[in-house]
Amino acid sequence: MRPVVASGTAGRILLLTALYFAQGLPFGIFTQALPVMMRQQGHSLEAIGLSNLLALPWVLKFMWAPAVDHIRGPRRNVILPLNLAAAALLVALGLTEPGAIGPLVAVVFSCNLLAATQDVAPAGLAVETLRDDERGLGNGVQVAGYRLGMVFGGGVLVQLFGSWGWFSTFATAAAALVVVSAPLFWVPPAPRVPPADPEIGAQVLRWDRWFAGRDGFVWFVLLLTYKLGDAFGTAMVKPMLVDQGLDLEQIGALLGLRGSVAGMIGALIGGAVASRVPRRTALVGFGLLQVPALATWWGVARLGPAYAPSAVIVEHLVSGMATAALFTAMMDMCRPGRAGTDYTVQASVVVLAQGVFAVASGWSAARLGFEGHLLVATALCLVPVVWLARVRSGSARFRLA
Repeated sequence: MRPVVASGTAGRILLLTALYFAQGLPFGIFTQALPVMMRQQGHSLEAIGLSNLLALPWVLKFMWAPAVDHIRGPRRNVILPLNLAAAALLVALGLTEPGAIGPLVAVVFSCNLLAATQDVAPAGLAVETLRDDERGLGNGVQVAGYRLGMVFGGGVLVQLFGSWGWFSTFATAAAALVVVSAPLFWVPPAPRVPPADPEIGAQVLRWDRWFAGRDGFVWFVLLLTYKLGDAFGTAMVKPMLVDQGLDLEQIGALLGLRGSVAGMIGALIGGAVASRVPRRTALVGFGLLQVPALATWWGVARLGPAYAPSAVIVEHLVSGMATAALFTAMMDMCRPGRAGTDYTVQASVVVLAQGVFAVASGWSAARLGFEGHLLVATALCLVPVVWLARVRSGSARFRLA
């Protein structure tokens, strides 16, 4: 029988919202501020693209996911210390020289390491506690909570840099991380499910075993390609907007605030749809929508920043829908007792593809120009749709209804 959190669906939703808000808050600050600061200081597009390597812990977290999955006691024993450590790092960053790239880069990497490790526990908690009919909603809430954190960190706080100052901004972010950790105490923990196979954890690093067989390969390729075009294209949006004359506060209002709100709404819509239609239908439909959505940024590159507000809303709305649908399908592939590890392995594949192409995005934009780069990225959005249209549903563990 599936374990149930005593406070019911509302308690689970509250907890997931808080946990993913905590991840999105520092990520919002860094993803909005770092590329803009680097561009304003004269760094090349290639260097800005390489800064995506700071997200490497999100790719490698599958290596220590089994250890996190096996920590005894409720999952808050993992989440709470890591959230507090991230808050301490933000305070430390606030005490450094304002605008200094070196300390900012170091804290970005450290926060990514903490957040990637922390993410194993909420992922397992969600798979273990959400019923099958709640998974679409649950994933929509997860993505929405993450986006809400980005609204606060990448929108509100980034806009307040100028008036609040460096220290006050990061101290406020740290305080918010502590506050959103409170639901960990309010919501009773669910009982842990014992692994069906005690030896499988030692094999998790063998991706050829995890994605075994033809159906496993099909799923592996889908994970690699589903968000690839979007990540490749949008990695250069902030430098493009800087080159078009926008400053940090304007970009924060545009992407961190308006974009994150649109993404949050999109995630809730995508999660609701994924709960009511077959997973394959949701993935194909939202995958197709990613093509015209990303093309709106090509329009901004060609016509200028006056069209950026529309592009932000459309692209983030569709991206939120597609992400919620993909995450819902990923939950279905997890095995009892290995939810945190299985979900993490899949998420690492997604982030690996996004990270590699985000790193390459600077090289692409520098040689093709922003228009050419975004045109290539738009074309890449068709790859997962074509792949889904050509493969059968799969069977057993990798069945995609």
